[in-house]
Amino acid sequence: MYDIVVVGGGAAGMTAALFAAEKGARVLVAEKNAALGRKLSITGKGRCNLTNNCDIPEFMENVPNNGRFLYSALSAFSPSDTMEFFERLGVPLKTERGRRVFPVSDKAGDVVSALERGMRAAGAQVVKENVRSLVIENGACCGVNTQNGQILSKAVIIAAGGASYPKTGSDGSGYGLARQAGHTIVPPVPSLCPLVTEEKTACRAAGLTLKNIAVTLFREEKPVFEDFGELSFTPDGVGGAVTLSASAHIFEPQKHRYSLKIDLKPALSEERLDARILRDFGELHGKTFAESLRKLLPAELCEPFAEIVNIPYNKKISEITKIERKNLVKTLKNFMLNIKDFRPIDEAVVTRGGVSVKEISPKTMQSALCGGLFFAGEIIDVDAYTGGFNLQIAFSTGRLAGLSAADFVKSI
Repeated sequence: MYDIVVVGGGAAGMTAALFAAEKGARVLVAEKNAALGRKLSITGKGRCNLTNNCDIPEFMENVPNNGRFLYSALSAFSPSDTMEFFERLGVPLKTERGRRVFPVSDKAGDVVSALERGMRAAGAQVVKENVRSLVIENGACCGVNTQNGQILSKAVIIAAGGASYPKTGSDGSGYGLARQAGHTIVPPVPSLCPLVTEEKTACRAAGLTLKNIAVTLFREEKPVFEDFGELSFTPDGVGGAVTLSASAHIFEPQKHRYSLKIDLKPALSEERLDARILRDFGELHGKTFAESLRKLLPAELCEPFAEIVNIPYNKKISEITKIERKNLVKTLKNFMLNIKDFRPIDEAVVTRGGVSVKEISPKTMQSALCGGLFFAGEIIDVDAYTGGFNLQIAFSTGRLAGLSAADFVKSI
């Protein structure tokens, strides 16, 4: 008999286990993978952007979905608290552009190791088990069933992740456990995900990454998001940091018309860009349009872009009309792509959807439907933009769930 079984050994699960064990609870973490923190170890391209060095009001502005639910958890364990926590665990941190916080080592593995080390030092145990169902008696959760048998406890914390990156164990299996306890699951959809576009011409530049470009996302004709940074072309659309951020503002792309405006030359106004192109045309007089385009864009994008602006690639510069030149300028500043859909959910960084926040106490993370059952992390229907916000949610909800479960155990 354990006091608490934590289902899932990711960011939220390890945090929950650590704080519950520090409070004296006998804690067992049931993780299906051979190693803990599989998804955490690949976040931030292996560097682990573990939080954002901002205050709570600014943090809330970066949570488009059910942000108010997080207020208690974040107030009790803010980004600054998280930074202090990891420094205490022996992980020196640094703050980069956009207030993104990383380990000084740039190694996500250091964050995983610190959490595991702290959790085990507090007395939490770990077992490699695939939890298949909950043990529920008289309306209360009192353990779990695994492929190897039953593990009894006084409380259970489900921190099994969402449905993104299923190879890391975040495969949506936690939703079935929540349903067993009577919880409503808001249908999971991708968030922070590459996008599929209707236009395919630019996709011929797949693999190309553009830095320092500006994007604006439109819903119907209304701008809903702007960003500046890195965008990449994929075989069926676009990816990269600015695309992932934009995707968090897209809801039901099949029902609503979304488009992405890309400014390929954000440092130049249309007038200055036109003047530069005129100068290039003068210097390259007698050459082809292809040669002038290579001075404006990466080689991989030149030929597709020539098709988009409808100027023959080998047309002589001296034959390009003023209308064609003006259209070139306009398209460089307003390169439009219509969004068709998200890429599959297993390519998303996080999942939008999950256990309805209406059925979880925001002050304790305890189920409002089943005694002794708590939730933490991505399994809850809360998601945020890129920049360390989603991992902070995992740490804050994990800590609150762990402490609340430990208090619950002491009260019975």
